[in-house]
Amino acid sequence: MRSTIHNTSYRTALTFILMTACLAFSSYALSVQTRRHEKYQPRIADGPSNRLELDADNRRQFFQKSAPILLSGLLIPHKSMALTPDQAETDYDAYASEYDVLDGGSAASFLGIDQARIQLLKQARGKVLEIGVGTGLNLSYYDASSVTRLTLVDVSSNMLQAARARVESLPQLRNIPVSFIKADATSELVKAFGEAYFDTVIDTFSLCVMGSQGARQCLEQISKVVKPQGTVLLLENSRSNNALLGLYQDATADAAAIGGKGCVYNQNVDAMLRESSLEVLSTRLYAAGLFRSYECRRRRL
Repeated sequence: MRSTIHNTSYRTALTFILMTACLAFSSYALSVQTRRHEKYQPRIADGPSNRLELDADNRRQFFQKSAPILLSGLLIPHKSMALTPDQAETDYDAYASEYDVLDGGSAASFLGIDQARIQLLKQARGKVLEIGVGTGLNLSYYDASSVTRLTLVDVSSNMLQAARARVESLPQLRNIPVSFIKADATSELVKAFGEAYFDTVIDTFSLCVMGSQGARQCLEQISKVVKPQGTVLLLENSRSNNALLGLYQDATADAAAIGGKGCVYNQNVDAMLRESSLEVLSTRLYAAGLFRSYECRRRRL
């Protein structure tokens, strides 16, 4: 009985902690959007007091607009709208300078994302394709002794520019040929590389931005460019298998997506993979299933 009580208390505490983390992410995402909103507002040059008043007005206006979205999500959960490829290109060009703040740092470490990246990236072998590379947060985790060529794809030119700078700063990658390709991973991978070209294909946290249809299209593109015996490695946002956390994600998905770079963080990635041309070999859950890593290969016919 004591063990049962202890385990129940542990699960309750863990759920509370993770819900707090989700809330922190949602709040932080909104604050990022507020700063972005303020960035493009006209500034009054008559002194600090006027500027502060304008900032306060901007924040009030933004949260007044955001509150109905959050409240409607809490009362009537519904599906968030992901970014179109054109929107992603425009928005991520603007996000490039602050991307590492939102997707890296202490919050990522607390939720186990850094460790998840390490576990995933060490499996990369041979000719490697990474889609949605962003600013290159994964690049320091590659095992240079196992990778023979690295191809980095993103829909955003500014993200690729930041990734190039990161590659140049990493001594372990200097002897590996690295290519930077601007492309839409939902439709242009096969056109760019042909079929069965890569030994390893990697994506971390891109599917959530593509929406259900875009994510499924991306998985089909991936399944075609990876070799039959190659490996697909994914690390994705996912709806938690904890019922309370899952409901919380459903309720706050729209609000979180506003400032979270369009990321719909309650997708059912397991279901998408079951419907795809990829076969899941192994899965790891992080933070009660808020994030999941997958090792996959092309499904055998």
